[in-house]
This record gives sequence, C-alpha cells and structure tokens, in this order.
Amino acid sequence: MDLKSLTKAEEQIMQIIWKLREAIVKDVLEQFEGSKPAYTTIATVLSVLEKKGFVSHRKIGNTKLFTPTISKAEYTKFQFTSLLGNYFNGSFPKMASFFAKENDMDISDLEKIMKEAEKEMKKDKEQME
Repeated sequence: MDLKSLTKAEEQIMQIIWKLREAIVKDVLEQFEGSKPAYTTIATVLSVLEKKGFVSHRKIGNTKLFTPTISKAEYTKFQFTSLLGNYFNGSFPKMASFFAKENDMDISDLEKIMKEAEKEMKKDKEQME
C-alpha cells in the first residue's frame, strides 16, 4: 500500500483510533477535550480515512465499528522516512545534528540517545530471531 500523509484532523482521529484499537464515532467524539467537533465531521473524516486505507469498519446493527488497518509504528516510520528524505537528504546524522543544535543538547544527551537506539536495535534483532 502506498501511504500518504494525513491532514491534522485525520491524524488527530487516527491517534484516537490507535489508542482505542476500535471505536464507533461516539467513542472518538468522547476522546476530545474542550471544544468537540461535530459528530458528522468525525464520521466524514473516518470515511476519508477508510478510503485512504487507514481504517476499516464492520457493521454492528446500524453502527460502524472502525479499526486501524495501519499501525501507529508503520505510519511513524513513513513520516520519519519522509522527513529524513525531504529535509535532510536522507542523512540521519544531518537530522540528528539539526535536532541537537535546535534543542541545545550536550554530549550526555546524545549518548543517552545512542544507548536508547542500541537498546531498541537489540530488541528488534532478538524479535527477528
């Protein structure tokens, strides 16, 4: 499947769907704090997400129960790869350097990042075995 970037509204609703794992429109609406979008707005966005292949639904009576078809990890990887390619010429060191400068990170911060990356890579390798 050819992933596409989500709009801010689509991503906001996907974050809720990923969190809940499955939801009806009312469930999504209840997750909004403060000013809530209209029920029909959420239903429309979910319909668009379904057309884009991010969610699917099954009917329970007259109600649609939506579930994600793309994991949060898959979308995160897609977004990260796009960011890396579009803004840093595919260079992770350039991106890391940019974020280190922008966030005024010191050597110990960078070492923590490296240790965390090594731990994640080791965990991924163990899962593949």
